[in-house]
Amino acid sequence: MAVPPQLKSIQHHYRTALEHDKRDPVVAYYCRLYAMQTGVKLDSKTPECRKFLVKLMDQLEMMKQELSTNESIPQEVVGNAHIENYALKMFLYADNEDRSGRFHKNMIKSFYTSSLLFDVLSVFGELSEENIEHRKYARWKAAYIHNCLKSGETPQAGPIGMEGEAYDDEFGTEAGSPSYASFGAPQPQPSSSADLADQGPASIPPPNYSTIQVPPGSHAPANTPADLPHPAAEPMKPVPVPRAVPVTDPLPLNVIQQGDVRLTPEDFTRAQKYCKYAGSALQYEDVATALQNLQKAVKLLTTGKE
Repeated sequence: MAVPPQLKSIQHHYRTALEHDKRDPVVAYYCRLYAMQTGVKLDSKTPECRKFLVKLMDQLEMMKQELSTNESIPQEVVGNAHIENYALKMFLYADNEDRSGRFHKNMIKSFYTSSLLFDVLSVFGELSEENIEHRKYARWKAAYIHNCLKSGETPQAGPIGMEGEAYDDEFGTEAGSPSYASFGAPQPQPSSSADLADQGPASIPPPNYSTIQVPPGSHAPANTPADLPHPAAEPMKPVPVPRAVPVTDPLPLNVIQQGDVRLTPEDFTRAQKYCKYAGSALQYEDVATALQNLQKAVKLLTTGKE
C-alpha cells in the first residue's frame, strides 16, 4: 500500500510499522496509529488519501483484535512505556556507537528510527522536554553522520554544539537548536575517543534532512552485524553517569488525601502514568526525571490537580 504524495511526512513512520509487523507488533500498531492520526490532519479529502487512510484504519482495527490480549494495546500507559523504552534502546545503541567513533549505516538507521518513534509517542499526549530533545538530537545526528559519510568526511563523535543555528527538514523549520554539549544523553567517559568535554561546542553547517535517502524497508537495523547488539533484541547497558539531582521539596512521608478532594478514575490513570514514567526513567538512571514524575503523581493524588 503506497503512501500518497500528500502524506509524504508519514511515509517513514508507515514503513517502520511494516518492518515491525513481525519483530514487534506493538510498535507496528502505534506507528500505524500515528500515521493515521497525522494523515487525517494532513489530507483526508483527496480520494487517494481517503482510500489510504481507510485501509490504514482497517489494518488498525484488525491488529487491535489480534493483539487484544497484549496489555500494551488496551492500556495506553503500558503502550506508552513500551514505545518509549523501545525508542530509548535504539537511541542509546546509536549514541554508544557514535561516542565510540563507530560510524555505519545501522547506527544512522537507529538514530533516525528512534526519532520517528519519539514522534509516535505523541499519540499518547504531549511529549516531555527530554523526549523532544532526544528526537531533535537523533534526527540531527542521523543527517549529520549520513552527510559526512556521503561526502567522505569523518564525522565528529559525541555531542556537538549547534547554538543559534537553524535548519530545515521535511518535517518543518526549526530554529535556535540547543547546545548538545549539555544534551541529556549519557556523557562520554574521559577514556573515550569521543570525549569533547574540553573542546567546547563546534560549529558545523546546518544539515539538510531532506538529503537523507533511506531505502524503503531499511531504516530500522534489521541486519545489524553480530558484533553490534541489535537495539530491540538486547537490553542496553549504558555506563552509569552521575546526574545532577535538582533541589526539590521532600516528598511527604505520610500522604493524606484532603477531605474535600475527590479523585476521578482519570486522575488515578494519570497518577499511574506518572509512576510508570518514573519507573522507566530509573531504568536509565535518570533520577531527576524519576523524581519529577513521582512528585507529579503525589501532587495529583493529594490535591486533585496537576
